[in-house]
Amino acid sequence: MNAPTDNTDSTRDLVIVGAGLAGIYAMYRALEKGLDVVGIEAGSSVGGTWYWNRYPGARCDVESVDYSYSFDRELEKEWRWTERFAAQPEIRSYLDHVADRYDLRRHFTFDRRVTAARFDELASTWTVTLDDGTEHRSRFVMMATGCLSAPIRPELPGIDDFAGEMLFTAQWPEEPVDLTGKRVGLIGTGSSGIQAAPRIAEQAQSLTVFQRTANYTVPARNRPLTEEEQREVQETYPQRREASRYAPAGSLSTTHPKKATEVSAEERQAAFEARWQEGGVLFAKTFPDQSVDIVANDYAREFAEAKIREIVQDPEVADDLIPKDYPIGTKRIVTDTGYYEMYNRDNVKLVNLRKHPIEQVTSWGIKTDDASYELDVLVFATGFDALTGALTSIDLHGARGAVLAEEWEHGPQTYLGLGIAGFPNLITLNGPGSPSVLANMATHTEQQVDWGMSLIEFCREHGIDQAEPREDAAEKWTEHLGEVAAGTLFTKAASWYMGANIEGKTRTFMPYIGGFGNYRRKCDEARDSGFEGYVLSKVSVGAGA
Repeated sequence: MNAPTDNTDSTRDLVIVGAGLAGIYAMYRALEKGLDVVGIEAGSSVGGTWYWNRYPGARCDVESVDYSYSFDRELEKEWRWTERFAAQPEIRSYLDHVADRYDLRRHFTFDRRVTAARFDELASTWTVTLDDGTEHRSRFVMMATGCLSAPIRPELPGIDDFAGEMLFTAQWPEEPVDLTGKRVGLIGTGSSGIQAAPRIAEQAQSLTVFQRTANYTVPARNRPLTEEEQREVQETYPQRREASRYAPAGSLSTTHPKKATEVSAEERQAAFEARWQEGGVLFAKTFPDQSVDIVANDYAREFAEAKIREIVQDPEVADDLIPKDYPIGTKRIVTDTGYYEMYNRDNVKLVNLRKHPIEQVTSWGIKTDDASYELDVLVFATGFDALTGALTSIDLHGARGAVLAEEWEHGPQTYLGLGIAGFPNLITLNGPGSPSVLANMATHTEQQVDWGMSLIEFCREHGIDQAEPREDAAEKWTEHLGEVAAGTLFTKAASWYMGANIEGKTRTFMPYIGGFGNYRRKCDEARDSGFEGYVLSKVSVGAGA
């Protein structure tokens, strides 16, 4: 269902781009504040990441009771999560429920992609252009485009010659995919590939995994939530939410009270074992010094590698599955269900592309430098142009001739990850310069949207036409971002946090790694100061309402 056709003679208050976790909440807040708003979404429904990533095994790595909105106590009371880590269908059902509960769908235009947006300095308005030529004019634009929403199609020689079926985890078909009896090749072993592989292996005749970069993955230990746990969550939700709002990762987590380098080998081993059995990405935070001290990190790495060798029966395969060139946790640790165990199956083969690179995709399969693999299906789990790709793919023109793709050619520069110098009245959510993927996206989203709405409200109350981050404030924030990252081990990994998975992309650590709580306090200070990091201008009196 699409929103009513825009009246191009009028100017709205706000256009929201995206109907995922952030876009849904932004629409709720905009309507609550009485704004004239329209949302644009490329998909056919709400859901964002959870609409597009329908691949088998897709699951969130944040506990489901935390990966949810906190703005309405009644919503919390009526929704019951069934598992510790919710799978894609359940998360999508939840987002559908929220959109319907608050009657948000009718304010979105679906099946339309934003191709361009231009700012008119004299009128202080944005003109947002869709792929069908429709234009929307608005005072503000809020980009809820997602941080992992610009999928990569690999440029492999002969890829278009493949005669079988090609599937992409980031754009998985709505209808069920039957791989029974098929010879499947999976390219990519990031989170999507690692989650999908065991499910594919259970169905397919054979699965060949083509691995360029090994990743550390920890068992999710997923399980149904008991009735007792459900009751406890409901009873403690207010306190749980309050504690999460300024927590380092935006949700409840604890680390060992002492550093890994300060305890005995026995205590250290016990702590790692407990966290491994608990399951999930928090293994990376077992000790407080794991991400800053290479000695502490080596302890964690050695523990994880021993686990891999313990699970995988073939020593050579186990060796290929162990990363060799980065500290553990500096690429996002994946959570899996049976990934390492999968390699003990007779129908699964691992191809290490570091040793034997792909030479050619053919009509019948894949040829490496030492072997040929006949395949019926190719599955690409090849990742995203993370954090910046969804924004730079739009032809964004700001003030004074600024073009976003050009401005970010040498790396993104933002103010608090929420605004960009040269682009007045543009609010970016969950992108570079914010904690983004390093925090619970539900908590992060609410903070980002609320801050953006505060800026819009402030401008409306004070008659401000244009709100643009100061160049010096953006430079200072981006420098701070780099300084904080440099104090960790994260910059030692060629990760998508750094843009290293995109050929030619400038390598710079893009998210804020100083902790969600610290970030939120800085945003609070900026808001409470009257948005001192912004140039606030009254320039278009009578240009429209």
